[in-house]
Amino acid sequence: MREKFNGHSSQTRAVPVCFGTLPKRARIAAMEGKCRLSRSALAQMLKSAREDSMHESCGLVAGRDGLITNLFAARNALASATAYEIAPPELFTLIREIRAQNLELLGIYHSHPNTENIPSSMDIERAYYPDAAYFIISPKPDAPKPVRAFRIREGNVTELIIEEVG
Repeated sequence: MREKFNGHSSQTRAVPVCFGTLPKRARIAAMEGKCRLSRSALAQMLKSAREDSMHESCGLVAGRDGLITNLFAARNALASATAYEIAPPELFTLIREIRAQNLELLGIYHSHPNTENIPSSMDIERAYYPDAAYFIISPKPDAPKPVRAFRIREGNVTELIIEEVG
């Protein structure tokens, strides 16, 4: 399924996202076609988004052999309902923790508290990791797909299949 998403006008504010400003980017293992998530990682994503449904939640996802098992929640340095940023010192700490646990960085997640959980124009513009799976969570209890994953490469958005494991 290959779709082009235009995003939401409410999320077009130009805000630097720290992933694009790093002098050396962290390596992210590619996930092609589908994302495999443990049941507990999926539950943690939803919990993170619902704990503060006024602001975008954000963080990193990691695991081994293409299976996401760990969520590394971060503080949204922007405290915004329409944008997120992980401050560089916290980002570096999370990446060191992922490496210390001998895990692979497999993706990035954030929530859309007030809009549909598809990539906004800002999400597309600031997708600096073409191999990353970008997870977007809706905290709304009636969301048809509360967790969605996307590959964003050169402005093209492809929705990935999420496979829940164990």
